[in-house]
Amino acid sequence: MPKITDIFFDCDNTLVLSEELAFEACADLANEILEKRGFSDRYTGEQLIQDFVGQNFRGMMISLQAKYKFELSKEELEYYVKEEENQVIAKLNAKAKPCVGANEELQKLYDSKKYGLAVVSSSALRRVQASIKKVGQDKYFNPNHVFSAASSLSKPTSKPDPAIYLHALEVFNRKPEQVVAVEDSKSGTLSALRAGMPVIAYVGCYNGDEKKDEIAKRLTDLGAKTVMRDWSEFQKCLAEIEA
Repeated sequence: MPKITDIFFDCDNTLVLSEELAFEACADLANEILEKRGFSDRYTGEQLIQDFVGQNFRGMMISLQAKYKFELSKEELEYYVKEEENQVIAKLNAKAKPCVGANEELQKLYDSKKYGLAVVSSSALRRVQASIKKVGQDKYFNPNHVFSAASSLSKPTSKPDPAIYLHALEVFNRKPEQVVAVEDSKSGTLSALRAGMPVIAYVGCYNGDEKKDEIAKRLTDLGAKTVMRDWSEFQKCLAEIEA
């Protein structure tokens, strides 16, 4: 096993508790779209999370069109993608908090200078930057090492497509087995695994032990190497992978 040289972190609900805030904004826009198309169904943020967790807004809108069998024009889709980004950023700037214990572990990693650090997210780059800045994590990452599947690639995509992880590996000039990914969702875990990287599954963002157990099982069944229930366990999880 080659030495681990770098750590790539997902952002939403791994570093920053942003998923719930973002899904509130997504639900508002999804409902607006459904209403315009004459559908009576409405989403809450909570229901959207259950249906589409780990997907970015563009991915969600593609799934929504497939589910309800309608089509958004390219212009409409781009309008809503931009609008969602603006609304989410406003909510993040007002209310985002770091995942419990994440800042302390990032500080330790940053001080140790042992590993390269990057953020690898499905979300739009402006949103990721707003999230990490709001909670004081931007100082731990070189701005060129914050990657977005929606913004950093020539063709926008979303996890579970491994493209964004492959792009980050290329920028870092690393083999996948040299890098550990930290992920909280099925789509994120699949994205990293498809890129050939070992994964630490973080379940600390989920409410209740039962839910944590369920997600832990789901992500380890997919192939995650180890489970982190709290950020205080990060060093232990990393040591397990390095061993």
